[in-house]
Amino acid sequence: MQRKQSFSAGGILGLMVLLTLTALAQEPLSDTAAWAATLRYRVVPNITYLVANNYEAKLDVYQPPNPGTATPTVVFIHGGGWVGGTKESAVLNILPYLEMGWAVVNVEYRLAKVSLAPAAVEDCRCALRWVMRNAKEYNFDVNKLVVTGHSAGGHLALTTGMLPAAAGLERQCYGTEELKVAAIVNWYGITDVNDLLDDSPNVKSYAVQWLGSLPNRAEVAKRVSPLQYVRKDLPPILTIHGDADPTVPYSHATRLHDALNKAGVTNQLLTIPGGKHGGFTKDEYLKAYATIRAFLKKHGLAK
Repeated sequence: MQRKQSFSAGGILGLMVLLTLTALAQEPLSDTAAWAATLRYRVVPNITYLVANNYEAKLDVYQPPNPGTATPTVVFIHGGGWVGGTKESAVLNILPYLEMGWAVVNVEYRLAKVSLAPAAVEDCRCALRWVMRNAKEYNFDVNKLVVTGHSAGGHLALTTGMLPAAAGLERQCYGTEELKVAAIVNWYGITDVNDLLDDSPNVKSYAVQWLGSLPNRAEVAKRVSPLQYVRKDLPPILTIHGDADPTVPYSHATRLHDALNKAGVTNQLLTIPGGKHGGFTKDEYLKAYATIRAFLKKHGLAK
């Protein structure tokens, strides 16, 4: 008698996966898939770099397999309007830098629900100080540090790389090291915080929440605005911004670009025509990352 065979739903799914993997194994991998298959990074997650207001601010380190060799390093800061977002939710944004063989430091910071402005700015400055203090252990090349981020992360990348010590926004982690980066890559970041508060036609709820009911809101907003720190001795700055951005006005990019030009700072503005607040097309993203790589190469930071 012939036996009947029965398969559970799980068994059928397992068989389908097995057949699919067998078929894929017989096909050549794309360049991207081949790169991903051979990606080897040491990941050190959730390192506490600062404790403030009983909050442990943490970062993740992605270290390429080249022990003993100082490696160009990007400090990535997530967005979310200073009120939301996590380092984990933004992790795919670091992939282009991993493909370049760079080390990456992925940073979180105090959001508005923990501490109002200027806490996020202070934290990111302290994250940079942590990178410099631990450069030898993780093989960070302190002469090739680039800071980048999207939206509020773009703003924080700018303040992290632009603020002078005289601004007094790094006292949570006071030290004598000069906090200096080799370049800043700003994706549609805020450059004038006062322009987004509730007495402005460009008011944005996230900015209002970040400043809360501080009695000196306008003063603090000015103190954390990148436009206030434009001066000749800044590192090269690349800004990427869509000219139809409804969340961070495109004027924030053009005003920064004009101010940097006037001060004689090396900088570049890549405008995405019709671009909103991120969510660009594949071709637009490819153009943006090609521009980033060319910008870094031009300044001796990438091959």
